[in-house]
Amino acid sequence: MTTRIKTDILVIGAGSGGLSVAAGAVQMGAKVVLLEGHKMGGDCLNFGCVPSKALLAAGKQAHAMGAGGRFGITPVSAEVSYAGAKDHVRKVIETIAPVDSQERFEGLGVRVIREYGRFLNAREVQAGDHVITARRIVIATGSRPFVPPIHGLDTVPHETNETIFDLRERPDHLIIIGGGPIGMEMAQAHVRLGSKVTVLEGAKALGKDDPELAAIVLERLRGEGIEIVEGAQAERIEGGPGAITVHTGGGQSHSGTHLLIAVGRTPNLDALDLDKAGIAHDRRGLTVDASLRTTNRRVYGVGDVAGPLQFTHVAGYHAGIVIRQIVLGLPAKARTDHIPWATYTDPELAQVGLTEAQAREIHGDKLEVARFAYHENDRAIAEGKTTGLIKVMVVKGRPVGASIVGASAGDLIGVWALALANRMKMSAIAGMVAPYPTLGEINKRAAGAYFSPRLFDNPLLKRIVGVVQRF
Repeated sequence: MTTRIKTDILVIGAGSGGLSVAAGAVQMGAKVVLLEGHKMGGDCLNFGCVPSKALLAAGKQAHAMGAGGRFGITPVSAEVSYAGAKDHVRKVIETIAPVDSQERFEGLGVRVIREYGRFLNAREVQAGDHVITARRIVIATGSRPFVPPIHGLDTVPHETNETIFDLRERPDHLIIIGGGPIGMEMAQAHVRLGSKVTVLEGAKALGKDDPELAAIVLERLRGEGIEIVEGAQAERIEGGPGAITVHTGGGQSHSGTHLLIAVGRTPNLDALDLDKAGIAHDRRGLTVDASLRTTNRRVYGVGDVAGPLQFTHVAGYHAGIVIRQIVLGLPAKARTDHIPWATYTDPELAQVGLTEAQAREIHGDKLEVARFAYHENDRAIAEGKTTGLIKVMVVKGRPVGASIVGASAGDLIGVWALALANRMKMSAIAGMVAPYPTLGEINKRAAGAYFSPRLFDNPLLKRIVGVVQRF
C-alpha cells in the first residue's frame, strides 16, 4: 500500500551533504524527509575519509617504531596485525557513526526513510512504498568508485575503497592502479603495515598538485619501498585470487597478490530517473548553476553529484549554500577559488586556490611567489619533520593560492583558505601572532618572505630610516 507524504524539503542521500542540509533545515523549522537506501553517513564515514585516515594512523604507528634512532630510541621492527589494524578502523567508524545515525536525525525531527529514491515527475519521488511530494528537493547521493573498462578486469578479483577496509588478511603484494590521493594514501598505509606495494599511474602521480611539491611526497614514498610506475596505462589484467598480473603499455607487466582500483569516482545518479523530473545531467554529474540549482528549479544538488571538487568538506559547504536559499529565502552562490584539499600521506600535501603554474598562466608577470622551507622552522627541527615547503602565490598584495607539503600541511592550509575566502591581504597574515614554537609559524614566515624584499631591499626606506635616526 502506497503512503503519500508532503514535506517542505526532501533530501535524497544521507552522506555529508545530505545530512548537513537535513540537520540545518529541520532545526530552523522546516519539515524534512531524508532518504537513504544504504548506510547512514555515506561514503566518507563508511568507505572514504574516516577509514582511510584510521588505516593511515595505524601505519604511522608501525613506521614510528622503526624510525626512532635519531631521537636516541632504539628502532624495533613492528609486529603488525593487519586484522588488528582493521579492527581499529572499524572502532573509529563505530565511534563516529552515532553522529550520522538514523536515531540522531529522527531525534532532531527528520523523517528518515531507509529506501532509495527515484523521481516520478518534477515534484514527486518514490522511495519503497512511499511517494513524497516536496516544495524543494536536494539530491545528495554522492559518488562511487569508477571502475575502468580494462580488458579482463571483470573476471579478476579486485578491491575498491568500498571493499579494501573489509579485507582482513594483509596483501603480500598490493598492486594499485591509480596514482592520485586515494592510491597514494593506501600505498603508504599498506607498505607501512608490511605489504609490498606497486602503484601504476597512466600519467603523472599526484598530477593535480604542484609538481615541485608532489615530487617531495613521491621521493618519500619511494624511499619507503613503494614502486611507483608513471606513464603505465593498464591495458589488460589476468589471473585469480593471490596471483594477478597487470599488463601495461610497451609490453610491461606487474604481478601481485591483490589489486586495488583507485582511478577516480563517478556520481550516483543512475537510479534516480532524472529525465522524468526534467533534470539535466551527464557522466560528470548534475547540471547546476552557481546557486547549485538544477534545470528543475525545485531541485538542487550538493556534494559529489554537483562537482567538480569531490570532497566531504565541499559537500558541507554546498549544504550551507542551499540552506540559505531553500530555508531562509536568501540568495547564495557557490565558489571554488577558496576550497582547500589535502592528501594525507607522510608528508602531507595541501592546496588551496591556484597552483604556481595556474597563477603564472592567468596573472603572468604580476605574480609573486613567497616561499618558506620547513627546515627553517624551530618546531619542525625539534621534531625531525624538516622535509617540507610552502609556496604562496600573490598578486597585488593578495594571495591567490597556496601550496604546502610537509607535516600537518592539511591543518596549515586552513589559514590560506580563510584568506582566500575573505579576500584578505598578505598584511593580515603577516600581522598574525603565532605561538612559538609551532608549525603555524610557517604561514607567518611565508608572509614575511613576501614583505622582506620590500622592507630590507628598499633604498627609499633606508633613506627615511637614516633621516629618522638623526633625531
